[in-house]
Amino acid sequence: MKISIITVVYNNEKTIEDAISSVLSQNYKNIEYIIIDGNSTDNTPNIISKHLSNINNYISEADKGIYDAMNKGIMQATGEVIGILNSDDLYHDENVISDVMIHFNNDPDLDILYGDLVYVGNEDPEKIVRRWDSVRYHRHFFELGHVPPHPSLFVKSRIYKEAGLFNTKYALAADYEFMLRIFKKFNFKSLYIQRLIVKMRLGGATNKHLKNVIKGNQEILRAWKDNGFKAPFFLMPVRIIRRLMQFIK
Repeated sequence: MKISIITVVYNNEKTIEDAISSVLSQNYKNIEYIIIDGNSTDNTPNIISKHLSNINNYISEADKGIYDAMNKGIMQATGEVIGILNSDDLYHDENVISDVMIHFNNDPDLDILYGDLVYVGNEDPEKIVRRWDSVRYHRHFFELGHVPPHPSLFVKSRIYKEAGLFNTKYALAADYEFMLRIFKKFNFKSLYIQRLIVKMRLGGATNKHLKNVIKGNQEILRAWKDNGFKAPFFLMPVRIIRRLMQFIK
């Protein structure tokens, strides 16, 4: 079974090499690697060009933001399973995709798989700063402040056809809205594996400034409403507590 891995990037010359190398070092053989570059003006295109022989599809053009770029990659993907690795991140080890695909290959009915991730230092990806362990999906998963770590999420490509792509009207929380949609509105079969999938560097647009944190939380509440759900009044306090617990771990 083929898996498509998508990396979207814009002016990220410092870490794009690590992301590419972590994909190319995977020991699973049937990987389609797609890179969507937002027309970078730094050294990112030159770094990517060194690996073109091992990249199946490379597009460099202006886009309307990270989620628009992800949608472009999804529409280019030909694999039965799709995963997204951001240009700041890297897979935990070379066996990640093999371990993920064992489950998809053994269970034809499996639609969604996700695991755990660790946040690491920007300069030292071996320095763990925060650990995000998820749990098995259940009826009140989102209500209790849980959310799958999006970089650890792998889905069958047909899900994007049935449930839709990322909603680009969400500038910061389109990944949250997408996961809320595919888990709560559709009867897709999911599996949580207790395994470290991704090393994620600290940062990200949502957490860069207090203003973005507030806007991201507002988008999360709007995602519930847009999908026909009522967010519990204690959702945000519970989410804050869960985030603090990640630092304690």
